[in-house]
Amino acid sequence: MQKIYLDNAATTPIRPEVIDEMVRVMQSEYGNPSSTHSIGRSAKAIVESARKTIAKLLNCSAKEILFTSSGTEATNWILRSAVKDLGVKRIITSKVEHHATLYTIQVLEREYGIKVDFINILPNGNLDYTHFVTLLSSEEKSLVSLMHVNNEIGVVNDIDRIGKWCQQNNALFHCDTVQSIGKTPIDLEQLSIDFLVSSAHKFHGPKGIGFAYINKKLVLQPMFFGGEQEKGWRAGTEAVHQIAGLSKALDLSLQNLDGDILYISELKQYCWIRLNENFPQIKVNGENVFYNILNVLLPFSEEKTAMILFNLDMKGIAVSRGSACQSGSVKPSHVLAEMLQDDDLKKPSLRVSFSHYNTKEEIDIFIEELKRI
Repeated sequence: MQKIYLDNAATTPIRPEVIDEMVRVMQSEYGNPSSTHSIGRSAKAIVESARKTIAKLLNCSAKEILFTSSGTEATNWILRSAVKDLGVKRIITSKVEHHATLYTIQVLEREYGIKVDFINILPNGNLDYTHFVTLLSSEEKSLVSLMHVNNEIGVVNDIDRIGKWCQQNNALFHCDTVQSIGKTPIDLEQLSIDFLVSSAHKFHGPKGIGFAYINKKLVLQPMFFGGEQEKGWRAGTEAVHQIAGLSKALDLSLQNLDGDILYISELKQYCWIRLNENFPQIKVNGENVFYNILNVLLPFSEEKTAMILFNLDMKGIAVSRGSACQSGSVKPSHVLAEMLQDDDLKKPSLRVSFSHYNTKEEIDIFIEELKRI
């Protein structure tokens, strides 16, 4: 049975070149980067070379890049330290953020009594920027936590404007770029961002490795205690092969970016045309959406909601209802709950997300199987 993978917002296949690089490092660069002998120094050189490569690609300083296990870990660390160590008394966010952000903020609210303000979400899934600017006018020490690209519906936030407004109002800006890094240019010299998080498996790199950008003007306290790795901010022996894979994946993604954006955008448009031809009452969830994510409200009966993913999976087709982190939940998407009416929320919505590995032939098979349902 042919496998058709249309869930690239959940994770992406690793590029062959990245696998080759990781295998090479595992075979020949097995030293501990903290060891002083030549084998350890060679491993350390790979870690620091990767850090410099990432910094160059994002136009920031190498010392501002810290390796983590994931975007989730980085977000937990940044938000907690901002409250505990930087004196943040209030966090401004939205109810459509990733749960790594929302659940961390809930815990901080209970533990430290911080104030939490949620920006209104418009019916098209976009932020109400007028409301956001109003919230920023407070005198309290504030941090804004907003993602660049929503992981479920693909709505793109204007992080350039958000960063400038934060800077004008002396608010810190934490940006979850897990869905956008490697898929669109990001220039940290031009953007007013204090903290940024990312994860390699979203741009055809390995799972279990990510990084945080921490503006050099800010000093957080360590997330783990032990050795002096990552400037003492994250103790623990570095996963050299994963760091090498992350760097290679980001470099390749940005090298091929223009061609990939064009190809994936055309593929998404083809998918939408085919869906619209076969299901005329279909609707797109969200406006101003990223080029590789298509979240649609299907004109199917409510009873079919639970069986759609199962039936597609039986045919070897992988799509999702929303965040992969919530795939086992029977609850409606917290993102769609903020923008859809109750009747529509009960109907099946699908997130189809693309990469350069997908083809029009795969889209055709997906449509035919959806028609059978």
